[in-house]
Amino acid sequence: MQIYISEEAIIADVQERFRRLYPRLKLEFFHKSALPGECCDEKDKFAANTPIEKIRILHSFGWLDISHYRTALAVEHDLRCLFGLHGHIFHKAGDIWLQTTTTGHLTLEELNAGDAEKATAFQLPEEPEKE
Repeated sequence: MQIYISEEAIIADVQERFRRLYPRLKLEFFHKSALPGECCDEKDKFAANTPIEKIRILHSFGWLDISHYRTALAVEHDLRCLFGLHGHIFHKAGDIWLQTTTTGHLTLEELNAGDAEKATAFQLPEEPEKE
C-alpha cells in the first residue's frame, strides 16, 4: 500500500488516503518535529487545506510506503527523509487522538487494531511479588 506525494496535493488529500486504509489512525503535519518521546505542539500543526508544496523542505515527490507491516516511526522517518515533511501518526484511544510517542515501534496494523492500548496499559500483578 502506498500513497503518492505529489507537488499538487494538499494535506487533506494525503490524510484522506491514509485514513481510508487505517480508520483508527490519522496523519498530521507540523512545522517541526518533536524530540523522541515528546508530542508536537498543536499550534505547530498545518491546516488541512495547506498545499504540500508549501510545507516541505525537500522538493521531491514519489511514493510513500504505508504497508500494514511498517511501523509508525518508519513512516514518519520516510516522510522526513524522502519528502522533507514533519508528519506524525496519531491513534485513537477511546474518544481521543494520541500521538505515537511511546508506541511508534508498533506497526500500522497493530495501531489501527487498537493494540497500542494493550502495549502501553499499566496492569497490576495478580499477586504481590515475594522476596
